[in-house]
Amino acid sequence: MAGCGVRFVVDGEVVAVDGPPTTTLLQWLRGSGRTGTKEGCAEGDCGACAVAVLDRPSGRWRVVNACLVLLPMVDGTEVVTVQGLATGGEAHPVQAAMVDAMGSQCGYCTPGFVMTLFEACYRADLDGPGRAWKLDDQLSGNLCRCTGYRPIRDALGQVAGLRPDDRFRGREAGALPELAVSHGEQRFDAPVTLAEAVARLAAAPDTRIVCGATDLGLDVTQRHVAFPALLSVERVPELRGIAVRPDGAAVIGAATPLVDLEDWSADGLPVLHRMLRYFGSRPIKHRATLGGNLCNASPIGDLAPVLLALDAVCVAVGAEGEREIPLGSFFTGYRQTALRPGELLARVVVPPLPERARVGAYKVSRRRELDISAVAAGMRVDVDAGGVVRGARLGYGGVAATPVRARATEDALVGRPWTEGSVAEVLPVLDGELSPIDDHRGSAWFRRTLARNLLVGFQAETAERAFLPLPDRHAGTVVVG
Repeated sequence: MAGCGVRFVVDGEVVAVDGPPTTTLLQWLRGSGRTGTKEGCAEGDCGACAVAVLDRPSGRWRVVNACLVLLPMVDGTEVVTVQGLATGGEAHPVQAAMVDAMGSQCGYCTPGFVMTLFEACYRADLDGPGRAWKLDDQLSGNLCRCTGYRPIRDALGQVAGLRPDDRFRGREAGALPELAVSHGEQRFDAPVTLAEAVARLAAAPDTRIVCGATDLGLDVTQRHVAFPALLSVERVPELRGIAVRPDGAAVIGAATPLVDLEDWSADGLPVLHRMLRYFGSRPIKHRATLGGNLCNASPIGDLAPVLLALDAVCVAVGAEGEREIPLGSFFTGYRQTALRPGELLARVVVPPLPERARVGAYKVSRRRELDISAVAAGMRVDVDAGGVVRGARLGYGGVAATPVRARATEDALVGRPWTEGSVAEVLPVLDGELSPIDDHRGSAWFRRTLARNLLVGFQAETAERAFLPLPDRHAGTVVVG
């Protein structure tokens, strides 16, 4: 009921909170005396504020940045901070491992590392191939490197996948309750059915839709925006999950966390998995969603270029029903989409790849971990038995006001053999249809050169193969060999 506040469990204690819905979990934790959770950047970069939240729909612990989680988002669930790990004065295995390995930073960032290790301790997917890069990825959201990073990495290796039979293991999956809270002039609604979400949006089409809040949270922490009305869709089961239709098309719910999409795509859609490796840190991907990344409509969103190359289709839903929007028509301007007032993105459909399709995904940024793209690209060419291009899809981000397809270059490739020489011949066409800008991440010349080089690299990667996955550890996102 409106006004009754937010109820959840933190470190084993049931709490009820009544306050502005744009209060972050970090603000509340520190205000309640749980100062073991630190505030560093307040924008999801440093990991000092990492805590574990029990994701009820999956029954799994997720390490998240408390600075980007709005307090109503943890209603009905459980939060564990660094102060809640020990039992009866006995250190948790991750704390003991940090001590044994002598893993420590200055002390400010250490609690965040401990909570990152806590999630790793209960992961069930850290055995077998890929363990090395998964352990690296586990720490990608903790950026401090001032002293003992190697011992911390060693401590992680000791506890990752340990899954002790204790009070934190074996949580059952379950549904989250509906939530409607108000405080002063602010309101936060979290319906649990798609029909109710659509009805509430139809009644107030100017309401801001939110799911993971990894972008909207920055408006709160950096710009101090107090949104009057927020509609959270993360509790709607119809908007979560991934299914494969009989025709081979993948149907991805718009509110599916990107960690879940990454796990599935390793086998289900490897080219998407390749991009998700460096989409952001694991804490970010636990909260960020496919729908949020697309509806944000940023020209440097990392998933749009790959999905453009895959001919993805967006399914919007509103009071008048559903309609399909090809992703190539979804972005109508800078941070603008084809969604109508009262509509929300329900799911994305990715058709199966054509026979003999060759695909690749690339991201270029100033640093490898947790950075915004200067240029991102998703590419596909469909060749015949003789190696002649019969169709092409070249999706780019960072080269125009929206994510775009290089349609003229696609057309120029058709009918040519898929060779280095053919790509060289169409590069002038690519130059002519891109319109990058100069900014602090790179000049227009730099971005145009990157776009050219990525196409050259894509041809080199796929000259003799359909797709090349990234090795566990590599120096760049273009890999030839």
